[in-house]
Amino acid sequence: MLRIAVPNKGSLSEPAISLLSEAGYKTRRRGRELVLTDKDNDVELFFLRPRDIAVYVGRGSIEAGITGRDLLLDSGTDAIEYRPLGFARSTFRFAAPIGTVSTVEDIRGKRVGASYDRLVRNYLADHGIEAEVVHLDGAVESSVRLGVADLIADVVETGSTLKAAGLEVFGDPILTSEAVLITRRDVEDHPGLATLNRRLEGVQVARSYVLVDYNVREEDLEATIALAPGFDSPTISSLLNSEWRAVRVMTRADGVNLVMDRLHEAGARGIIVTELTASRL
Repeated sequence: MLRIAVPNKGSLSEPAISLLSEAGYKTRRRGRELVLTDKDNDVELFFLRPRDIAVYVGRGSIEAGITGRDLLLDSGTDAIEYRPLGFARSTFRFAAPIGTVSTVEDIRGKRVGASYDRLVRNYLADHGIEAEVVHLDGAVESSVRLGVADLIADVVETGSTLKAAGLEVFGDPILTSEAVLITRRDVEDHPGLATLNRRLEGVQVARSYVLVDYNVREEDLEATIALAPGFDSPTISSLLNSEWRAVRVMTRADGVNLVMDRLHEAGARGIIVTELTASRL
């Protein structure tokens, strides 16, 4: 049986549960159960704090989990990234009072407020910078104003919160994070993990692509195929009217309306777009 750790709260929780549900796993709980057994798929789901998941996977008996890349790297465990999952993206940056710091070298000898202190320490060590990292559990942007730190390292989205605190980002991003499937090297060959990975890949592809069906005259076929060549290649079928062909093709979901416009201009008619729910490619 494969044991999978799932975030029980926060921004990772709902997307992770939806992803597993779309992959065919039982995720619905009657209440606040911490463990859910899916006998049909031979898995157990453990609902845990996002920050603890890498620890349970890296040091315990849980074979796989969904957490953030930032949380994985900050955990200091032997858990490894197995598959990026494409949601809960974030960027970690340094920020300091406006006009005070401009390069990573300027951090030397200063105090850095951070919730992900191990991650920040490792980054600074990799760049040969000696500085004090002050661990904080929240409201990191307030640490400079309150005299706890000289600058901070934190998640940056729009930057509006930093500006309100009188801070500005500098230097290259520390890390670009997203939700990831994690495991340990000693269980990489677990058959249940291979099935989980294949199913998650199928959902990710299904979310990224749509099916486009259209009819087109034989003389315009090559032009339309050039506009939408498909994931591998299009499926082409004959119609009752021998001058026309039916085409089915997978194309990226983003920008599909532009593709439809171009197909129509090239002679395609009866264009229909269908969302995918799962795939195995």
